Amino acid sequence: MAHATARGAYQDLAARLNRFPQGAPPSELLYQILAMLFGDREAGLVARLPIKPVTAKQAARIWETSETDARAVLDGLASRAVLLDMEGPHGTIYALPPPMAGFFEFSLMRVRGDIDQKVLSELFHQYITVEDDFILALLTKGKTQLGRVFVNEPALIESEERTRRAGVGAATGDGLLRVLDYERASEVIETSSEMGVGLCYCRHKMEHMGRACSAPKNICMTFGATASSLIRHGHARHVDVAEGRDLLAEAYENRLVQFGENVQREVAFICNCCGCCCEALLAAKRFAVLSPIATTNFLPEVDAGNCNGCGKCVESCPVEAMGLVSAGDPRQPKRKKAKLHQDLCLGCGVCVRTCTRNGLSLRSRGKRVVTPVTTAHRTVLMAIERGKLQNLIFDNQAHWNHRAMAAILGTILKLPPVKQIMASRQMKSIYLERLLGLPGSQGSAKG
Repeated sequence: MAHATARGAYQDLAARLNRFPQGAPPSELLYQILAMLFGDREAGLVARLPIKPVTAKQAARIWETSETDARAVLDGLASRAVLLDMEGPHGTIYALPPPMAGFFEFSLMRVRGDIDQKVLSELFHQYITVEDDFILALLTKGKTQLGRVFVNEPALIESEERTRRAGVGAATGDGLLRVLDYERASEVIETSSEMGVGLCYCRHKMEHMGRACSAPKNICMTFGATASSLIRHGHARHVDVAEGRDLLAEAYENRLVQFGENVQREVAFICNCCGCCCEALLAAKRFAVLSPIATTNFLPEVDAGNCNGCGKCVESCPVEAMGLVSAGDPRQPKRKKAKLHQDLCLGCGVCVRTCTRNGLSLRSRGKRVVTPVTTAHRTVLMAIERGKLQNLIFDNQAHWNHRAMAAILGTILKLPPVKQIMASRQMKSIYLERLLGLPGSQGSAKG
């Protein structure tokens, strides 16, 4: 009976996780992972928490226990980076992050002895990389993605210099490249209120499996409130802006791709990814046609006159978007040239840095990629597209206050009409239709 009760707690916790727009499909592997990260009682308690952050007093009310006991449980979970603890207007608040990007990664962001990280790494590999359900649900459902790629800034600078030398756009005064602040990882580093660095989850996991590459591991970046919580409990190390810039330069030097939260403001994380270990980049290669990662607004362009077909760009591309084809040179029949597969390209610019013959440069994509403004904006978009908006508005485990309701509905009101209609259909709510002013809502109001 005790075993059945414990299993039930992890099933309940899995159901709770799946109220996030990015959830975790239930499986035996997932229950084993959760059992390593949560105790039986903890799993049952966390399963009852609402999606929104809570105070110890609110958790005590939900759990029907004392505030002292609730705080002890919450602090214990935060110390293991299962929950994030943050300072709110009325004291400490606690939030359960999604599995990814969230407590899955946090569990391997430092070396620790309280769990068997080798076993956990093997479970993660089976659940995330070998099985398809989790990664497909995380990265391919809907058009709004969890993560986006940041452009390689040295490659951008080199391309802009070539553009100036070539005089492109001089007649109209328009440059070839338009880059916004939020597209630069350096801007995130320089403007964040807090920055932490920890072990790269992906390469640490692969190290336990004997398959890690030689890329640096102490280079996983978190920012803001997420960083503060991880630093407070020793899962990340505080770094200042100067060291942050140095770490970014190290990532550039090692041809790593900057993959971060898909928002313009208050980015919570930036991973520095390799194509051999990183789960997101591996997914980009496996499911490229489903666009699992939001790309940059740039593409590399091949200069056929300068390209000698050396293949350095092909070797450096983390998602195999570069290839070699015949140069069509009758004087040199065996000569090759680089060719870009645009549908596969992330626009990271890593290939541009490896070319020693000025054979590659970045250009702007024909259509700009839309990036959600904030985490709330992205979360609502993902919830609508994944059919989970009702979980944000009607959190059955705790009552939403009017301020939370107004914030979510306010975000919905800023969406394009098509997204509003999708939201309304999911909610099937006359009230929401009235609020959005959709066709037919006036008749409903009169009735």
